[in-house]
Amino acid sequence: MFTRSTFRLTQASATAVAVALTGGLLTLSVSTASAATPAKYADDFNGDGFRDFAVAGLGGEVTVTYGTATGVGTTTKTFTQSSAGIPGTAGDAGGYGDAFGEDVATADLNRDGYADLAVADFTEKVSGKASSGAVTILWGRKTGLTGTDATRLKVTARSDQGFGKAIETGDFNGDGKADLAIADGLQSVYVYRGGFAKSGTTGKVTKHTLDATFENTGLVAGKVTKDKATDLHVLGQGYHGDKMTQDAWFLRGGSTIKSGKVTVVNSSTPDYSPTGVVADFDKDGYGDLAVSDTRYNNKAGSVVVWRGGSTGPTTKYRLTQSTAGVTTAATARDYFGSALSAGDTNRDGYPDLAVGVPYETVGSVEDAGGVHVLRGGKSGLTGKNSQWFSRATAGVPGNPGRYENFGSLVRLRDLDRDGDQDLLVSSNYYDPGVLLPGTGSAITATGARELNVVAAFPQ
Repeated sequence: MFTRSTFRLTQASATAVAVALTGGLLTLSVSTASAATPAKYADDFNGDGFRDFAVAGLGGEVTVTYGTATGVGTTTKTFTQSSAGIPGTAGDAGGYGDAFGEDVATADLNRDGYADLAVADFTEKVSGKASSGAVTILWGRKTGLTGTDATRLKVTARSDQGFGKAIETGDFNGDGKADLAIADGLQSVYVYRGGFAKSGTTGKVTKHTLDATFENTGLVAGKVTKDKATDLHVLGQGYHGDKMTQDAWFLRGGSTIKSGKVTVVNSSTPDYSPTGVVADFDKDGYGDLAVSDTRYNNKAGSVVVWRGGSTGPTTKYRLTQSTAGVTTAATARDYFGSALSAGDTNRDGYPDLAVGVPYETVGSVEDAGGVHVLRGGKSGLTGKNSQWFSRATAGVPGNPGRYENFGSLVRLRDLDRDGDQDLLVSSNYYDPGVLLPGTGSAITATGARELNVVAAFPQ
């Protein structure tokens, strides 16, 4: 799954727009005229001023848990293509399985003061075209999300194009309106510009295509340069010298979206399901891309950080479990980097990075898993003062379980609304996550508890 930037937009017309990277998240601060019910957050679906949690999942569903004044609430709702109003048919899609809800993105797309939810399904059969793919918008309102007036975005149907392989929201042309970027399963990315309407109309749609030596596997949005537009990293598989590689393609936002350089993340063995996040880890004003490379060094894994610059990405560096200061050792098949999330965990102004290692052996327990928290600083991410948590850490509920894969999903966010970044860790898409509280100086296992939400919501 992909880590997404947070897009904040109110319903009133903006008189000033300022974009800043804060704690690893892209936020949009808007000065507005009066608004009856402003959408304070990109994921506040009922407009009550609290962030909600839309959990991308497996098996054709997405579950929404509503936030409260004290954090995660108990009100939940699950949407499938069997839900009233949602187009399409739930169930198997030509042997691929139902991918409805495997990727989601949030923003106030129609600028009515309520956040909306875009749900991707790259396996959807459209106009008789198998696996053409579709993206459906569920609209927010005072009572929360509903499928009764869901809107499917318009795109030309084509067999096996996999439209909706990945989706991201952001202000990609810098006009103050929320846009939606959608990758297909081939070489193209579509940018639907705001505003959006329940009738299905959108702003201008542009298509951006790389050559046939590249195949999309994911999207990561964030502010890389210092202009006001959101940028895009397209993750994918490349081919160089008759060898399959793991690549990243940069698309620079602006009034005209420009195709930038392609860089090789792994030149020998690609990660077929990479994840990434943009954050200004060295606080130089440019957003850096942290991207997983779990196949590195016989699948011991790594994280590659691609520094941001004035016109886009610049140089790269790599972090592994052999990096000085990282507690655990790099061994084959650890898959270090399988899950990533960014946020400032110690209030020093530098975003930190949570890194899942779901196949780490804990003690003698195989594939028990865990998570590292790497600190950002003037020189970027390092292993210095990093933290390590597993089920064997004192205070973490439960015991290490064989094949549990703790750390398969991670999210940094202020989940208990005390002002500090917390760490949520999940082993899968079905069981409760474990909340490790933030203290303002570090993440701690003291007071850790299970939380009935999975760490797979947009960041």
